[in-house]
Amino acid sequence: MAATAVRYLRSVGAATAAAPVPVDPLPRPTLRAVADDERLPVDPGEFRRVLGHFASGVTIVTAHDPGDAAGPAGFACQSFASLSLDPPLVTFMVARTSTAWPRIARAGAFCVNILGAQQGALCRSFAVSGADKFAGVAHTPAPATGSPLLDSVPAWVDCRIQAVHTGGDHLIVVGRVEALGAATDEDGDGSGPLLFHQGAFGRFSR
Repeated sequence: MAATAVRYLRSVGAATAAAPVPVDPLPRPTLRAVADDERLPVDPGEFRRVLGHFASGVTIVTAHDPGDAAGPAGFACQSFASLSLDPPLVTFMVARTSTAWPRIARAGAFCVNILGAQQGALCRSFAVSGADKFAGVAHTPAPATGSPLLDSVPAWVDCRIQAVHTGGDHLIVVGRVEALGAATDEDGDGSGPLLFHQGAFGRFSR
């Protein structure tokens, strides 16, 4: 897979000598983690129902390739997590059918915008496919990669793509943290993080 990724990056003009990034952004919705004759699949509805009991934070992953005439790319993402302290790595998962992912892969970098409890509407706007997600959304370039850092988010993590692994119908993206920041108690509105649980937004109360 690494050789394929290097060929891809060279084809889009990305640097490969210093830090090869194994990125394969092409959607492959028919890929299966196991063969049909290995075991019966779990019922998708039951899978979603049971896993919906796990509450998660909510983020918006953004990127900007200056050569992309369509402008910045981004999508709402629940599957974000810290991965390693030394070196500092984070990870998120993205569906192979995502239209935003190939553009993020070409950029080679991304910013994870961690949402606050009052930003449910912002999350919904980035969860819609095909819309102009950045219309009316104020943002500035993140300091290390230039990826869109959305205004008023309580925390952000600016990363370069370190590796991409296959995971069934999703891709597992690993990012190396180049910069990060969070609002202070004085800067924030005190509302806490935006949470997602059993198909609905919620909030954390102390």
